[in-house]
Amino acid sequence: MGNCIICGASVDGHICKSHEEDVVFVFEGNSPNQLTPGRYYEGSVDGFAEFGVFVDIGTSVTGLLHRSELDRRLDSLDWQSGDTVYVQVTDVRDNGNIDLGWSIRQDEAEFRGKLIDNPSGDKLPEEEEKQEVAATTEGTQQATTQVRTPDGSDATPSSDKTEEPGEAPDEGNADSASDASGADDEQDGTDESAQAESAQAESAQDESAADEPATADESDAAPEPSDDEPLARTQIDGLTEQVGQVVSIEGEVISVRQTSGPTVFELRDESGVIECAAFEEAGVRAYPDVSVDDVVRLEGEVERRHDNIQVETESLTILEGEEAAAVDERMQAAIDDEADPGSIDLLADHDAVAAVTDEIREVATAIRRAVIESRPVVVRHRATAEGYVAGAAIERAVLPLVREEHARDDAVYHFFERRPLDEPVYDMDAATNDVTDMLDARERHGEQLPLVVLADLGSTLESRESYDLLDVYDADRVVVDAGHPDEEIVDSVAGIVNPHLAGSGDDVTSATLAANVAAHVNEDVREDLRHLPAVSFWADAPSAYTDLASEAGYDADETRELREAIALEAYYQSYKDKRELITDLLFNESDGLAGHVSEQFRIKLERELETARRNVSTRTAKGIEFAVLDADAFTHRFDFPPTELLLEALHREQAAETDETLVTLALGDDDLYLRSTDHVDMRGVADEVAEVVPESGLSVVGGRDGHLEYLSGEREDVLNATVSAIAKSFKP
Repeated sequence: MGNCIICGASVDGHICKSHEEDVVFVFEGNSPNQLTPGRYYEGSVDGFAEFGVFVDIGTSVTGLLHRSELDRRLDSLDWQSGDTVYVQVTDVRDNGNIDLGWSIRQDEAEFRGKLIDNPSGDKLPEEEEKQEVAATTEGTQQATTQVRTPDGSDATPSSDKTEEPGEAPDEGNADSASDASGADDEQDGTDESAQAESAQAESAQDESAADEPATADESDAAPEPSDDEPLARTQIDGLTEQVGQVVSIEGEVISVRQTSGPTVFELRDESGVIECAAFEEAGVRAYPDVSVDDVVRLEGEVERRHDNIQVETESLTILEGEEAAAVDERMQAAIDDEADPGSIDLLADHDAVAAVTDEIREVATAIRRAVIESRPVVVRHRATAEGYVAGAAIERAVLPLVREEHARDDAVYHFFERRPLDEPVYDMDAATNDVTDMLDARERHGEQLPLVVLADLGSTLESRESYDLLDVYDADRVVVDAGHPDEEIVDSVAGIVNPHLAGSGDDVTSATLAANVAAHVNEDVREDLRHLPAVSFWADAPSAYTDLASEAGYDADETRELREAIALEAYYQSYKDKRELITDLLFNESDGLAGHVSEQFRIKLERELETARRNVSTRTAKGIEFAVLDADAFTHRFDFPPTELLLEALHREQAAETDETLVTLALGDDDLYLRSTDHVDMRGVADEVAEVVPESGLSVVGGRDGHLEYLSGEREDVLNATVSAIAKSFKP
């Protein structure tokens, strides 16, 4: 039995199952069947093909990383043949073919440990080195060493030869000379009387030196602190000037991770964050009583490793009582000052946004504080064009701040995540997923609990149960949402940007609000965000935002292409953030990318619209015109476009042909979506329909702007009751 090099648990080997994916393996075998699927391996690029990359993992062992496994386009990879890369072995087929998966970590330092995958068993790198040294030493000892004797002939010294006192040592062997010198103490005259005389002479010299006046250098030198005198505290932002010095730092532990060698504590004070390595034994947790959120005093030597500053820990003490309170008060005061975004300067003049300037400042402060406190920021947004643009705006602002705050190369993956949602609400499924991930990150990586940022969702009652679950773990959340909110939810979040709460908001998008928040999270990215509000409007974008986009270099056609391209990419693999692809579309102006994707959007949308137009039925109730599409019968429901996007496009076409109030309905097997030229409160509609069709199992999803869900057997009755309820809701 051994111990896991990361968590220290007893295992049969060097790594436990729960941490196997945190380790990178170097393969020393020569056959594919010696690989272990699921593990991450170090390899080198062997070559490229249209369908992927060939990667050498070991001698005569090559696998294929298919382009479908990449998190970016194949032609955007900056790999060259021979480059060291990191991949996951996902499968070894019966014919010996090896399927590889993408690793988000492309640097050895981003893994928490390293092991040698040898056919005879896993080894630590140091074990391999010891074996190599032992083999080298054994070979050296077995080699015949020729030495020159005084008469000029060569001789082979005997290993069991014993020198007699007074015998001259071999001149060709320094170690032998040293030993002979030690053996000849008596011959060299270092007897007791001689030692006494030498000691007296040294004493006399010391006294003479003491009587002489000190030189300028000696008198100016700062006295070394005594063992009883504590080191003065050093701020983390001043450590670059202290390389090679022993310093004392006071702060809060924000993460703890165990490597195959030292334990790495990430420490934060009022000025910054630093990694501190503490070594107990290879793979053994140092200072096991110290955990995340502890306030500590650490002493150690400042070193520079791979162009980064790190402290080699000599002592680590948990502070309590007044000492801990003083450190915490000092840090909180500094964080309060740094987290404040200052005065609010909106991207453009817009009454709906101006109505929530205080809330924008509050939410921007919460996000900035989370980054400074080294709490992960998790952005949840809808998998729609508007949701992706909103999430990408906040991502654009936060990532540079994370890079500034942390020296770790993988910090942007540990301290920021963007997770799209198919549903229009932050429900229990999403919250359970987030809680599971955050507890896993705390257990495996020693991370703090995150700040959850909800963009384009989260302000309706359907999220209450999810917030209650987050409350169990004291996980904070903020909301940026332009949808009609339920005021009962306001107290469930740390901050909410929603103009409807201020009596405005019918002409604004969630992405517009998010872009304004992002501009105050990080002023340096303000210029990058100017075109995003215009991109998020499907129609009737305020001139303030189209002008702003034009100033940023985006005309109306370009913003339309971006909107359509994001909408198409949001649909495919909707649960993935597609960070690099979305960045390329929105910010990198990649030649032809938006236009190419946008063209596919229009082709697919027009094909569905053509069918929908021919199958729309109309009816009138109390002077209100209704256009009804049987989405279950006349759409490809599991292909692009999704029902909501198709309905949006169909409604815009229908509304353009009439000056009257128009309601367009898309009726599915067990759900009903609508768009209207005048606002319809779906909660009120649902209440009336439920009274008329009590057996329908009716529920509303997404609040006043949401859709209805019901039992499929009551489909026609629900449709008739809905038309009647909507007609009654409009005033004559």
